[in-house]
Amino acid sequence: MGATLSDPIEFRGECSLTVLDTTQLLAVCRHARDELGFDMLTDVSSVDHYGIDPRFEVVYELYGMSHHTYLRLKIAVDEEVCEVPSVTSLWRTADWHEREVYDMMGIRFTNHPDLRRILMWEGYPYFPLRKDFPLEGKPTDLPDTAFTDKAPLEGGPFVTSGGKPDSTQREPRAKTFETED
Repeated sequence: MGATLSDPIEFRGECSLTVLDTTQLLAVCRHARDELGFDMLTDVSSVDHYGIDPRFEVVYELYGMSHHTYLRLKIAVDEEVCEVPSVTSLWRTADWHEREVYDMMGIRFTNHPDLRRILMWEGYPYFPLRKDFPLEGKPTDLPDTAFTDKAPLEGGPFVTSGGKPDSTQREPRAKTFETED
């Protein structure tokens, strides 16, 4: 696997490797599953490095049930090509994970058995998790399907509050709702 993989990076007891050659992704994943015992794909996600080439990165989180070890595989995805091979032939759980990455980021997975949107409706022209997608959303001309105006952000449960003294008070998850006794 020599020139196919980067040197391992270990952080907090977890190992990350970058697959350097897209054409070798399936071979690397098959080796990790069959020879190294990473028999469970726990997640497939993506990162948008907007303004940097290559723009995207797909991240595979693997776990070995017999040795209780995690392995993270990453692969860079060029914005122009914007596709990588599907790993659904190795792990069936990749099906919905890859569909979500496609739906939210627009990264296509070649040889996926059913690559269609899973969260947004078919024909939706945007990819909401890309960094160039505006936080307030985009207006739509489809009544009763989504907002026809931009969604308001002020006071929402996932909006941080500026000007608070520390991050726990700014963080949306830290907000609690007062109840009257």
